[in-house]
Amino acid sequence: MGIIIGLVIALVIVVVIVNAIQQHKEKQEQEKRAKAAKQKAIIDETEELLLNLAHLPPNPKVVEILNQRSLNAVKNMAKIMPEMKGIKNRISEMEARLNASVDLASSNAGQEQSFILPDNDQQLVVILQTIKKLRAMLKSEQSKGALDAQAFMMEDLKLDAMQLKINVESLHKRGMQAHQKEMLGSARQYYEKAIQTITDHPKQTEYTAAKKTELEDQLEEITAALKNTNAADAAKKAKAEEDDLDMLFQPKKKW
Repeated sequence: MGIIIGLVIALVIVVVIVNAIQQHKEKQEQEKRAKAAKQKAIIDETEELLLNLAHLPPNPKVVEILNQRSLNAVKNMAKIMPEMKGIKNRISEMEARLNASVDLASSNAGQEQSFILPDNDQQLVVILQTIKKLRAMLKSEQSKGALDAQAFMMEDLKLDAMQLKINVESLHKRGMQAHQKEMLGSARQYYEKAIQTITDHPKQTEYTAAKKTELEDQLEEITAALKNTNAADAAKKAKAEEDDLDMLFQPKKKW
């Protein structure tokens, strides 16, 4: 009887140990899947940014940084799940793509690309969203040590300047459209907001100086036009009131 009880107790202990080991394995698998999913999300986000770069002026250095980011994520995924099918081929593809972008960035170093503001507002929204995501990505890579401070600063300044230009040029464009429609009050507000956007920006350049002067000249023109309009309206109103008084006090006709 004692032997049977001992066997039952031993069996229970074995079952508990097996369950504990199984639960530990399942927990490890869940953690692995979560880590792999995080790297997959980085890869997907990076690939989307690479696609959206088509809306911006060519920037081989940013392409290089993005390709390096994808490669790092794929290598991390290989460490987490080395048994994943096709992971080695994926790494080889990413390495080849990175090498090509490094060569392109080296050959185009120092070349500035002009940016033309698109007419489509929806496209402008996509560009602004892409710039914000790129700047956040650069900051993240720099904080992780994957991007040196000098490269981060250089590329972030380029994106910041482009973001400022889009905001200012968009306001200027709306102001000119309002001006053409003789909506002088609205035009003045757009120009004032554009000037304030430039003034508030921490980095002043030749572009900001020239643009601010242009906007101030147009704002002065609108201010003068508004004064003339107000003066004309006041004169017209005074004339109307004078006519009303003349009619009121004119001699009454005898019938």
